[in-house]
Amino acid sequence: MTKADIVAEIAEEIGLEKNEVQKTVESFMNTVKKSLTNGENVYLRGFGSFIVKERAEKTGRNISKNTTIIIPAHNIPSFKPAKTFVEDVKSNVKVK
Repeated sequence: MTKADIVAEIAEEIGLEKNEVQKTVESFMNTVKKSLTNGENVYLRGFGSFIVKERAEKTGRNISKNTTIIIPAHNIPSFKPAKTFVEDVKSNVKVK
C-alpha cells in the first residue's frame, strides 16, 4: 500500500477531499519526523511507538580492501508496534 492508496482510502472512508487528506497525512509524517529528529519518541496507543534507537560505535570491515573501519555511534528511527497491533496481524484479523 502506498501513501496515495492510504490517502484515497481515508478520503473515501470519512468523506473528505483527497487533497485535504493528503495535507493531513503529510503533516502527520512531518510532525513524527520532527519529533524523532529532536530526540522525542512518538507514542500512539493501540498502534505503536516511533522511537529513536542509539547504535553504539562498532568496528566494520571493508572486504574488498581487507581493512577495518570504525562506524561511529549514531541514532536511527525505529517503529515498535503495540501488542494489540501485533496480535491482530498474527491472527489475520481484518480491521475495519
